[in-house]
Amino acid sequence: MKKSATLFLVLGICAIVFGALPVSAGTEIICSSTTSTENSGLFDYLLPLFEKKTGIKVKVVARGTGASIEMGKRGDADVALVHAKEQELKAVEEGFFVNRHDVMYNDFVVISPANDPAKIKGIKSAEDAFKKIADGSFLFVSRGDNSGTNTKELSIWKKVGIEPKGQKWYLEVGQGMEKTQRVANEKRAYTLTDRGTWLATKDKDKLEMVIVLEGDPILFNQYGVMAVNPEKHKHVKYKEATEFINWLISKEGQQAIGSFKDKNGNPLFIPNAQ
Repeated sequence: MKKSATLFLVLGICAIVFGALPVSAGTEIICSSTTSTENSGLFDYLLPLFEKKTGIKVKVVARGTGASIEMGKRGDADVALVHAKEQELKAVEEGFFVNRHDVMYNDFVVISPANDPAKIKGIKSAEDAFKKIADGSFLFVSRGDNSGTNTKELSIWKKVGIEPKGQKWYLEVGQGMEKTQRVANEKRAYTLTDRGTWLATKDKDKLEMVIVLEGDPILFNQYGVMAVNPEKHKHVKYKEATEFINWLISKEGQQAIGSFKDKNGNPLFIPNAQ
């Protein structure tokens, strides 16, 4: 072994023994997550802080929440950070995930062209607004990808007793949130988006859209993190995934999430780990 390699190995061992680096330093874990955490730039902000502290690299695979949970169920990820709490709790109950925690929240908003063709601005109820869009056959763009946003949207249609699929005014694009916003902008249509993605991308993408509905409690958007169960998939890096979870819900991680803001000083996510 070359002297330089030997020296590096000795220094690395000493660093671990004396606490300069965690045992898992240098490991890479896979985090399946939503497109909103990626589109908003949150991970670009958080992960360097986590890696600097622990030496653990986090590779993010951003998909809709449904696909992200399925990825974890197959053992293709070590940890998931998603936003469909009922689906998350069910996956934990089924034994696919463990160590789930609330991490942060924001809310969903409805955006539209500035002229608001359905005239829903001022309506307080998401259900009333959705019904008015459907009654007037105003174009609505849906992610259509089983994401947390799509799940929330479909739950509102269900509450008002409307099945939008197959309707001429309803367009499913099967895309992430940022791309869905762009399609809605091009089509001069309504869509449901999360506030984090909206704030982070509206200027960058030059969207000629405005928020026309916000504030209904039904639009609350909780994010959770959970580790893939090592009893289901022995190859997953559970220890490192747990380090990531513990950092996210720690005082340091929560402060980092709260300090992530857009250029106007608006927080994109509100930390709420217990």
